[in-house]
Amino acid sequence: MKIIVLGGDGYCGWATALYLSAKGHVVTIVDNYLRRQWDHELGAQTLTPIQPLSDRLRTWHRLTGKTIDVAVGDVCDYDFIYSTVKAIQPETIVHFAEQRSAPYSMIDRKHAVFTQVNNVVGTLNVLFAMREAAPDCHIVKLGTMGEYGTPDVAIPEGFFEVEYRGRRAVLPFPRQAGSWYHWSKVHGSNNIMFACKIWNLSATDIMQGVVFGTRIDAMGDDSRLFSRLDFDQAFGTAINRFCCAAVIGHPLTPFGIGHQRRGFLPLRDSMQCLTLAIEHPPKPGEYRVFNQFEEIYDISELARKVQKVARETGLNVEIKHLENPRREAEDHFYAADHHHLFELGYHPAHSVERELEIMLRDLIVHRDRINDYRHALIPDIRWDGRREKVSFLPTAPRLDLSIPSVPSGTRSFPDASRTDSVPAASRAAAAHDAVDIATH
Repeated sequence: MKIIVLGGDGYCGWATALYLSAKGHVVTIVDNYLRRQWDHELGAQTLTPIQPLSDRLRTWHRLTGKTIDVAVGDVCDYDFIYSTVKAIQPETIVHFAEQRSAPYSMIDRKHAVFTQVNNVVGTLNVLFAMREAAPDCHIVKLGTMGEYGTPDVAIPEGFFEVEYRGRRAVLPFPRQAGSWYHWSKVHGSNNIMFACKIWNLSATDIMQGVVFGTRIDAMGDDSRLFSRLDFDQAFGTAINRFCCAAVIGHPLTPFGIGHQRRGFLPLRDSMQCLTLAIEHPPKPGEYRVFNQFEEIYDISELARKVQKVARETGLNVEIKHLENPRREAEDHFYAADHHHLFELGYHPAHSVERELEIMLRDLIVHRDRINDYRHALIPDIRWDGRREKVSFLPTAPRLDLSIPSVPSGTRSFPDASRTDSVPAASRAAAAHDAVDIATH
């Protein structure tokens, strides 16, 4: 299968390109290297040093005999993306080419506007290029579970059945995004759903949980092929930050009460899930949504898991809660469906603990590099617009036991919603007929 990976020089994009190439697909990476420039802006660096993309691809070719092509350009340049799609005639486009950081989007007006323009316009350009040059192509867009927010009800996979004033319908589930970045992803999802309706395109919208990990199996033990790994406040995900902190003896720092619940997924499992979506495409005109995560945990529980595995690795680290720079619920109900990928054959590769052990052993060799950038572990980007370092809380906050909770480490929620009883045809009809419904 001919596949374009947009944003193929980034954390997930690079791993995806290697994984698909290893499986025999013909892969082209499209990237403008903007992600590397943001490191300099933020005064941080990827923990795992990465070579120029051309060097990484030469290494891949020498080790495997497989070739990955590159097209350098910006998806916000329509002439570029149109000509690239027309020349390659891909069967699938995997879309990672977006500014993916919530904190980055919250720095100020400039960063909020850039995030919205880059993400919304880039996705629109890809959709128009598909319509004009490759209408039978399947787009797999990396969304985020953050589009849904943390509603006080269970989250279905994109659509739910509702009864209102005596009438029933299958509608898109409302979105309650929590940053300018997350709202840009909502807008992208709505535009893709609309394009499927009017142009008969096919799309899979992957609502991905928080991804963590240093590598995938296709990279082997060759560090030249490792993906970048960020631990700064803008691009570092919680587990990646916790593991880097543990390596240098820095406290693990949940925000506020620390009982924010999210879905989590190892990088290697993310690749498996994306490939299942690619190799089992939807029908023309179908817009489908997959919630992509392995298990749900709260942040403090994950900090304790990292602490436990770190101690078993010979690293002693404490947990200290930070003032929360974000405007978010710190203790809340959270349950979400994620049946579709399991039905396609998804099988988690490792336990969370095993993945953490692999990560910590990979990161220990970079202890000095983490120390050089340890300032990046304490955030100063606040949702109210200030740039001011947050402080450690004097005592660990206590859990409010009055708030109902779903057990952590849970993989599926049979009662989470009624979407299992909604036929695929009804969901497709909902995507076709309910595009104009407000999502907030």
